[in-house]
Amino acid sequence: MTDDPDRHALKMAKKKAARDKIMATKVGEKGLIIVHTGKGKGKSSAGFGMIFRCIAHNMKCAVVQFIKGGMSTGERDLILRQFSDICEFHTMGEGFTWETQDRARDVAMAQGAWAKAKELILDESNRMVLLDEINIAIRYDYVAVAEVVAFLRDEKPAMTHVVLTGRNAAEELIELADLVTEMELVKHPFRSGIKAQIGVEY
Repeated sequence: MTDDPDRHALKMAKKKAARDKIMATKVGEKGLIIVHTGKGKGKSSAGFGMIFRCIAHNMKCAVVQFIKGGMSTGERDLILRQFSDICEFHTMGEGFTWETQDRARDVAMAQGAWAKAKELILDESNRMVLLDEINIAIRYDYVAVAEVVAFLRDEKPAMTHVVLTGRNAAEELIELADLVTEMELVKHPFRSGIKAQIGVEY
């Protein structure tokens, strides 16, 4: 560690030159398949962050929620209230199986969500489609992973980004994806008896 400003400037100049050289080779562009998974918090939040980036850039986008029910959430309410002209929002689930206690109904709802997801992805005017909690629907066999992989591989428009969230992402999806982030749980207030709170969880 040194406080010498000249030495620091030289070191940073070398780093910038190396970085610029690397960046000059990155010229490709494509619609990405993005997976947010893991036990840690923030998977859906990261997906919605990208959706709001699209909205900020005036890029048409869409959200399909597979498991979460129709409860009020900040992101859902904001999009429906102010950005429904640029972002379609479809809440297609009714909550987790232990809440509905009706597997056949859960499967039917997930199949409906997947049908809507395919429709939105095939619409090339949508720059990004967020499939929130689809990994859970796949894990419970509400939607077949082979069908999801085949569709994304063979039918997704070349410049459309698709974001898939939820714990326990299938290996087949991870293999197919261009970008995979696993959220690691280090500490969570729920374990200390703190309930889900507005502005943090919803």
